[in-house]
Amino acid sequence: MQSIYLMIVLAPLIACIIAGLFGKKIGRLGAHSITILGVGLSCLLSFYVLYRLTFEDMAPFNGTVYTWLLSDGVQLNVGFLIDRLSALMMTVVSFVSLMVHIYTIGYMADDDGYQRFFSYISLFTFSMLMLVMANNFLQLFFGWEAVGVVSYLLIGFWYQRPSAIFASLKAFLVNRVGDFGFVLGIAAVLRYTGSLDYASVFAHANEIAAAQIHITDTMSWSAITFTCICLFIGAMGKSAQVPLHIWLPDSMEGPTPISALIHAATMVTAGIFMVARMSPLFELSETALSFVLIIGATTAFFMGLIGIVANDIKRVIAYSTLSQLGYMTVALGASAYGAGIFHLMTHAFFKALLFLAAGSVIIAMHHEQDMRKMGGLKKYMPVTYWTCLVGCLALIGFPGTSGFFSKDSLIDAVGASHRLGAGYAYFCVVTGVFITALYTFRMFIMTFLGKERMDHHTQEHLHESPWVVTLPLVLLAIPSALIGWITVKPMLFGKFFEGAIYVAPVNNVLEHLAEEFHGPGAFVLTAFTAWPVWLAGLGVLTAYVFFLWRPELADAAQARLKWLYTVLSQKYGFDWFMEHVIVAGARRIGSGLWRFGDQAVIDEGLVNGSARTVGWLGSVMRYAQSGYLYHYAFAMILGLAGFLMWLIWR
Repeated sequence: MQSIYLMIVLAPLIACIIAGLFGKKIGRLGAHSITILGVGLSCLLSFYVLYRLTFEDMAPFNGTVYTWLLSDGVQLNVGFLIDRLSALMMTVVSFVSLMVHIYTIGYMADDDGYQRFFSYISLFTFSMLMLVMANNFLQLFFGWEAVGVVSYLLIGFWYQRPSAIFASLKAFLVNRVGDFGFVLGIAAVLRYTGSLDYASVFAHANEIAAAQIHITDTMSWSAITFTCICLFIGAMGKSAQVPLHIWLPDSMEGPTPISALIHAATMVTAGIFMVARMSPLFELSETALSFVLIIGATTAFFMGLIGIVANDIKRVIAYSTLSQLGYMTVALGASAYGAGIFHLMTHAFFKALLFLAAGSVIIAMHHEQDMRKMGGLKKYMPVTYWTCLVGCLALIGFPGTSGFFSKDSLIDAVGASHRLGAGYAYFCVVTGVFITALYTFRMFIMTFLGKERMDHHTQEHLHESPWVVTLPLVLLAIPSALIGWITVKPMLFGKFFEGAIYVAPVNNVLEHLAEEFHGPGAFVLTAFTAWPVWLAGLGVLTAYVFFLWRPELADAAQARLKWLYTVLSQKYGFDWFMEHVIVAGARRIGSGLWRFGDQAVIDEGLVNGSARTVGWLGSVMRYAQSGYLYHYAFAMILGLAGFLMWLIWR
């Protein structure tokens, strides 16, 4: 099996190298063929591994491929941990990536960087697989940084656009802030366990829990809380949680396929996966879990609100992604790790579907993304319309869709939690259901229904996207609609994640919910007695009234609540604060350090000052170099006399 694991991770890398280095020789057909073949092979083998782990009870694999470095007793390895958690992530990553590869043939058909784009997305797939298959923190960090680098390259893919360059730099720098915390967390793990291997670290987790970090003689921090919060700060950057969320909406400057691949289904879920993988550590710190819970709830509620006022179709879906990542984070904070990963899986399918459907609309609209210039696209794009509808229903948690099973069970788990912050989190995720339904069907109605608002030229040329675009939509719509029926029981209330995720018995909220679970059909029926389904319906009804039946009401509400609209359209001032306070402050500090530190102390003081001092000493010593022998003899006599005086009087 080890050769299969190597093939899964190396196939996309080999394809990336061929497409990247020999793209001009093999042409467009060769570039997309070799990368699709590589990712397709990874996808098939990932399904095979998941099947064997699930249905044939194959033992998990935890082994070293090779030892990279041995330093002071610390062994740094490249190795794989293949259990049901990593196998599920491998399958989701490779399948969504395969759909994006196929879709890209149509979306990027007229782009000059065609081969380069395929090379990048294949490299991203390799990086993400290295991350989820890692059995140690070193390899995890390698994958973590590699997906960040490829994300930078893909967001700024159209490097002729200043906005794309700005967005890629913003994403890269904000993630560096999170990664600083992540590195501190990994350093703390190494400090207290002496190892970076998962199995060894988890075996010594109680030693971290027993340790204290002494700040002063009277104040100390819990080492496990410090470690977990630092690790989660890394997740806040990668999974775009408040306040490190500001990079994700701007990343929509990249081509639409990478919005689906990176910012819906894979890279942004790396932080969620990491926290679930580190559950043996997080379960030892109630403080860290409460921190996770509150941050996730804040993100879920407040980022969803911004989606209501966004007019760029991709940015609406981007704010939806932020909100749904908050839902997953809330589940982690409530110790319902299985529910968080379950929602990660279902969300990957329907959110990738929504991004790709948006891309199909953008192609038809000649790269127009403003929903105020769309409308009535249903009759022109029936396949995109119906598949997008499936994605929207899954996103709002319509009963029976995959999003319903994952979101409703997640909300139930948060409601059953008694952790500090659980009440606030429950309010946010329940209220967020209405908000999600409102912005989702506002987008759907403004795009596909109502009167046509596009210009005459665009209207004349509207048509359905080619099959390479619509086929991935159909293939993603199927799991978006149906996969919850067959996975809800084993993933949430069965033993699917047994051995891969650890939950302390006192924190196991899913175990209590399992007593009330009587199958997916009964789960659907009982949902009609709970708030979420009715709030989702109310959100859809509100969107229908305000944006289809009586659109003038939306204008009146905007005028009446102008202050709220301004707050939301300005994104709560996060961008302003970062630009005018954090960035401007950092520039002023840097300028001051350069002027008073680099110039005054180093240049003028140490470098130029020492040079001037040597020059002055040289000019003084020059007078002693007269060239007369008796002057030198006299100086030697004075020196000898002085030395004798020192010996006598010593």
